[in-house]
Amino acid sequence: MKYLLVIGDGMADNPVPQLGGKTPLQAASIPAIDRMAARGLTGRVVNCPAPLPAGSETAILSIFGCDPRTYFTGRSPMEAAAAGIPLLPGDAAFRCNLVTLEDGDMPLEKKRILSHSAGSIEGDAALEALRALLDDPRFAGALAKAEMEIHPFPAFRQLAVQHHSDITGIRFTPPHDHLGEPAGPLLPAGNERAEVFAGLMDLAHRILDRHPAAERRRREGKMPANGIWFWAEGTAAALPSFREQYGMDGAVISAVPLCHGIGVLRGLEMVEVEGATGELDTNFPGKLEAAWRKLREYDFVCLHLEAPDECTHNGDLPGKIQAIQWLDSRLVAPLLARLEEAGEDHRVLLLSDHKTLTATRGHDGSPVPFLLYDSRRDTGRGGVYDEEAGERGPLVENGSVLLDMLFDQSRSFSFFFSQEKECMQNMEEK
Repeated sequence: MKYLLVIGDGMADNPVPQLGGKTPLQAASIPAIDRMAARGLTGRVVNCPAPLPAGSETAILSIFGCDPRTYFTGRSPMEAAAAGIPLLPGDAAFRCNLVTLEDGDMPLEKKRILSHSAGSIEGDAALEALRALLDDPRFAGALAKAEMEIHPFPAFRQLAVQHHSDITGIRFTPPHDHLGEPAGPLLPAGNERAEVFAGLMDLAHRILDRHPAAERRRREGKMPANGIWFWAEGTAAALPSFREQYGMDGAVISAVPLCHGIGVLRGLEMVEVEGATGELDTNFPGKLEAAWRKLREYDFVCLHLEAPDECTHNGDLPGKIQAIQWLDSRLVAPLLARLEEAGEDHRVLLLSDHKTLTATRGHDGSPVPFLLYDSRRDTGRGGVYDEEAGERGPLVENGSVLLDMLFDQSRSFSFFFSQEKECMQNMEEK
């Protein structure tokens, strides 16, 4: 038996007026996923329990079988694990995004956050922006005084570590949830220790805003990397062994350090695919081949696609729909075809980790639809995979049981099928 976990990051949404009241999932053509839904089970699940953050840092922990109310210590420590950056006692890790702030002569506090990713900056352009900071004596001195290091990556996602850190009482704000808003109320705040981070962000903006690299991106019609943003703070994380919990090993295929880091901390293999960007231009063929290769090596594989989430943050509704369709046509459909051709029995858990809302370009922690499929069974229920189908199915109040459902070859189907029948009867009575 092969077990496939497919996460379409942020693909769930609320009805969108531009789509005639449909959601992007409902507007997308996803025949392979809908075929599984018609033969399997759909429901809805809470992956981001309140009051924890509504985002992948809690949702993917849930999906990987770890209740975030117990195991969540912050997003960045999990990303540090993926990068092989050790955190010592007293260390705190932070995401340090390269961002685009509004142009103008006003102070940083008055400028709006235009992009949480500096226009999805990557490669040499991202490294050049970071070098502009680290090579500047003013910023390097301020960073050393704060006992901080920034570890360079060829993407907008940079990682910072502070030694002898105390982040108690400091409020850090994720920039992707506040696009178009002034930076001032969103800067690190809460006590005097927060001023160190806000001061570094202000200094970085003054250095980067008129740097030749930023000016060149403006001339090219691209968003400049003219600021940094600290968020996703956390201390060292430890997660239980996947093998000890489920009796198997596996692999995680993703372009996102967070997803890889959770896998690493669980003892799963981190699979990096060349050209996997986390955007709509990601290397779909490479991810497909990596997933198929690892399915022949392991019984469990997680395939994560970040593109629907990033498209939503970028305000690209057509891109979000395209990402969902390509998840179906370029990844799910060929993987299912190969498994069927090989005569491999398989079970699939497919879902969005959280909602990313077209209306706000930010995350939402309300329940998301999930799909559970077993190649050996046909529930005969019919239907499709979308938010409305999830509402008609059973509610799973704790996403950390999803893998139990995937790996349990009998109880989950019988139990949840009976729950779905009861749910439908209650709806008809109302």
